Amino acid sequence: MKAKDEEIRRRFPRIVMNLVMAVIFWIIGAFVPPTVDTVVVPGLDINADFLVLIVATVVMAIFLIRALSDALVLGDILADFVVRRLGVKEERSPKRAARDFIYIIVIVLVVTAVSPVLSTVSGDFVNLAVTYIALGLIILFIYDIGRILYRIVEQKAELLADRLVLMIEKNEEQ
Repeated sequence: MKAKDEEIRRRFPRIVMNLVMAVIFWIIGAFVPPTVDTVVVPGLDINADFLVLIVATVVMAIFLIRALSDALVLGDILADFVVRRLGVKEERSPKRAARDFIYIIVIVLVVTAVSPVLSTVSGDFVNLAVTYIALGLIILFIYDIGRILYRIVEQKAELLADRLVLMIEKNEEQ
């Protein structure tokens, strides 16, 4: 648990700063090019507004990618926390992936059944909120299934690599 706390303390400020920088470069890309639209860059024969827009977009993309890489780690921690809070056991097996898949089916069925009733009783806002909450849960469970399958494939690949190394070492000894 201590490692997760440190990970959150380290990555959350980095995400915020990277997103702030991305917004700054988005603003630069939106407001600076119209001010230099008549300037032509010598030697390149392109308008300066296009060049400023491209540079701002590339720098913004770099900051967004950095924020995304940190957000994926925090998303992994958050997914563990939410899945544990939902009562799913901590096992990492195909059985858990199948259970997550069943949860997805149940969520879809419940939202499909409740949606018409909610739209007539309380309007579109509650119906939309329930739909987005269900979508968030479905994405969370799909992400959890992907992590489980990734770990299983990773373990099998490591096993296969170990066997290949043993076979090669055995052949070299003979």
